[in-house]
Amino acid sequence: MAKQFVKGNEAIVKGAILAGCRAYYGYPITPASEIAHAAALYMPLVGGTFLQAESEIAAINMVYGAAGTGIRAMTASSSPGFSLKQEGMSYLAGAELPCVVVDIMRGGPGLGNIAPEQGDYHQVVKGGGHGNYKNIVLVPNSAQEMCDLTILAFELADKYRNPAVVLADGFIGQMMEPVDFPEPVTEFAEKTWAIRGVDKDRKNLISSIELDPDDLERHNQKLQQKYEIIENLETRYEEYRLEDAEYVVVGYGIVSRMIHTAVDQLREEGVKVGMLRPITVSPFPRKRLAELASEARIKAFSVIELSNGQMVDDVRLAINGAKPVEFYGRMGGNVPSIKELVREIKRMMRVI
Repeated sequence: MAKQFVKGNEAIVKGAILAGCRAYYGYPITPASEIAHAAALYMPLVGGTFLQAESEIAAINMVYGAAGTGIRAMTASSSPGFSLKQEGMSYLAGAELPCVVVDIMRGGPGLGNIAPEQGDYHQVVKGGGHGNYKNIVLVPNSAQEMCDLTILAFELADKYRNPAVVLADGFIGQMMEPVDFPEPVTEFAEKTWAIRGVDKDRKNLISSIELDPDDLERHNQKLQQKYEIIENLETRYEEYRLEDAEYVVVGYGIVSRMIHTAVDQLREEGVKVGMLRPITVSPFPRKRLAELASEARIKAFSVIELSNGQMVDDVRLAINGAKPVEFYGRMGGNVPSIKELVREIKRMMRVI
């Protein structure tokens, strides 16, 4: 495919189709509605299914059913809609069904507004639904990554039989940028556990219920072992100008794009600052952060988010008191300017 100038939301759908997704169930909500619009347009063109469900709750349960047949299936929503999907997310994780769910974050709590925020981090990364499960969570910072990380999300979901979430703020969903689309995925591992209504599948049972406490504990222990493998093999992050940095700034999504520019400006002023950008927040790059905190040259860390401070909890846990960790956040859909970030990074690093 030739390079195309598209919104991040549309890049998600095209990436999903290239990844072999053939079923989309959803309900429109701003600022994620273009995902449903694009899926309605493109899914039928490749022989796939688009269905506008009667609610977000219905959509996630339709994904459960489709995933159980072995089809690559997805849904998408924005913050209030994602909240409604939480019971279904827990059921998907408990039944070990692979799928991709997209959350384009907007302002909250409650109805909030339709401006970009990052206030869903706790809900998405820490579970949201009931039980001891974890999602695989990828956080793109460009339209290109909206495509690429959606493709990766399907691969990881299938590899580990686990729900994968593409988590983006509304800014990235609405941003238009050139996107290079890769060749379509054409080879898929056989899903021997799936149910397709044929004789060889009669033995298969997809369920999350374990009535015996010991059986449920064994199931949970198996899940925890899987999550540990995912952390060891699938943690992803980007480093920028950290080779000689004395200060490390951590951010994701649109914030990381702004930190990138702020780091360049601060370097021009002689401040040795760099950035660590998580690409996966579940698993979280805690080991790399702990390594950086153990280096003598690193004096402090700062975390910048469009929230009240949610990812900062994971940064502090990773660093475990080895170095100071400061936080700066905006809420309500407000996005800081580069000038504001430069000022706040200086303040947090105490180099004004």
